[in-house]
Amino acid sequence: MTHEPYIRLGFFFGVLCFMSLWEVVASRRRLLASKPIRWFSNLGLVAINSLLVRVVLTFGAVGVSLVVAEQKWGLFHHVAWPDWWELLLAVVLFDLVIYLQHVMFHAVPAFWRFHMVHHADPDLDVTTGLRFHTIEIALSMGLKIVTIVVLGPSPLAVLVFEVLLNATSMFNHSNAKIPVGIDRYVRLFVVTPDMHRVHHSAIPHETNSNFGFNLPWWDWLLGTYLAHPSEGHERMAVGLAHMDVARAIWLPWMLVLPFANQDSRYPIRGERVDPVKLEPDNSSAPKQASKSDSGGLQ
Repeated sequence: MTHEPYIRLGFFFGVLCFMSLWEVVASRRRLLASKPIRWFSNLGLVAINSLLVRVVLTFGAVGVSLVVAEQKWGLFHHVAWPDWWELLLAVVLFDLVIYLQHVMFHAVPAFWRFHMVHHADPDLDVTTGLRFHTIEIALSMGLKIVTIVVLGPSPLAVLVFEVLLNATSMFNHSNAKIPVGIDRYVRLFVVTPDMHRVHHSAIPHETNSNFGFNLPWWDWLLGTYLAHPSEGHERMAVGLAHMDVARAIWLPWMLVLPFANQDSRYPIRGERVDPVKLEPDNSSAPKQASKSDSGGLQ
């Protein structure tokens, strides 16, 4: 565990570079905003969040798991089973917790204010998977710590999950093109870019679907799965309909957004909404979303 920071950084930069190259070689959609400004802002937010975790939340998830292991806290310390089974079960349960956390950030308006920064990105690429408000990162870390104390997973299991979560978030937010025939089978085991892109639709009832970051199974089992966006992947608008694209890509604006802006259309309100009816359009360019779109959990 002394090498934990280097392991995480190695995977982070490795996946970031690999997905960036994939996006250049085979991109799924045409991007609309300035890529240099977006990347500077999104990665700048990553730097701020990393500083928070390392300085303010000194231990981090892996550090907490070391204390928990030493004190033998948590359910896993009262069960005798092979280490590989504990690692697998811990990763799956952690993923369920992150899924439920994601739903909660859409369902509770106060939490949505912070999660809104993630959805306000007017384009979707590998850096969007890293774009989370600092306070959301802190809240998420708090939930992880509670989960670690309750379950008592090994430090190795926590490290594996943290690396997987970071890697799959960059993967499924990327603008990488995967052939439809291959995507159909890949999304049986992991959330793909085409599957998660639906969640970033500017149409609210599509935003409130496909909450999984890593495993796709929770969306299927809990009724939040939506196979495709109603406007198609090339034409769909991503982001939030009421956001100014010119401001949404700047880091200072991202930091103050939760305290200055709110929109009541996107948080889950519980009612079911019929699918949006669209007029035929042969354009292949992404459309601007209508400000009249509204919806709840589909």
